[in-house]
Order: sequence, then structure tokens, then C-alpha cells
Amino acid sequence: MQDKTHYVAVTGIIRNSDGKYLICKRSQNEKIFPNKWCVPGGKIQIKDFINTPKDTSDHWFDIFEKILQKEILEETALTIKNIGYVSNLALIRPNGYSTIIISLHADHDAGEVQLQEDELTDHAWVTLEEAKNYDLIENIWEQIEKVENKK
Repeated sequence: MQDKTHYVAVTGIIRNSDGKYLICKRSQNEKIFPNKWCVPGGKIQIKDFINTPKDTSDHWFDIFEKILQKEILEETALTIKNIGYVSNLALIRPNGYSTIIISLHADHDAGEVQLQEDELTDHAWVTLEEAKNYDLIENIWEQIEKVENKK
């Protein structure tokens, strides 16, 4: 295990105008949590921001929000708005790398779900109670609950 190397990922709890949340089923080919239900998101890569203008002479601002918008659009074809913070967590992947996950929430802005099926194979818009009927990755229900309680 490397001490100073981490994957950093952002996930988005997306709420539609009916007050339901988007959950997606991971592909059976995913290295971690295959076939489990989750919320969309992805790892932050340098290529995601390196070729964009810096906000100061040295820094890029709001990377979590920008990456979440990009990942949601790529994975689901949705645009989002009103992005806010939910929580963060860490886990050790099977390959020994640590992953820091920043959980954000957002409102659905536009578009219909069209999954990038190499990563996600199914989706559902669910209430907090309905989410209990899915084989969610541990912590997803609690994250949705936090967003539900912010209403």
C-alpha cells in the first residue's frame, strides 16, 4: 500500500423534481462493487482539468463540482445544477490503493437518463424508502438519507 497515493472520486446524489433520487447499477466488470447499486460519479484525473484555464496563476477552483458535472453527463446524459456537499469517506480498494470519495448532491437540470453501459447497466429514480429494496453499496442509503434530511 502506498502511503501518499490516493484515488479521489466524486459521487452525486441527484434529485429530480419529483423528489426522487437517481441510483444506478454497476457493471459486472467493475473492479470494485460489481453489480451493486450506487449513485453516479467517478475518479478525478489530471486530464480532467489540466487543459482548462486556471482560476489563478497556479490553481483550478471547484474541481469537485466540475468533475461531477462532467461525470454525470458522460455516464447518464443528464445535466445538473445546485451542487452541494454531503460528506466524504475513504476505502481501501482490492488493489491496495486508498480512495477518498467526496459525496455531493445536485438537482436534475435537464435530459433523460441514457447510461454509458460499459460502467452502468441499469438505473431507477427512487424515494429514500424505495432505495432500501436495492442492493446498494454500503453507505449509499445513508448518503441519500442525509440529502433527504436537508430538504
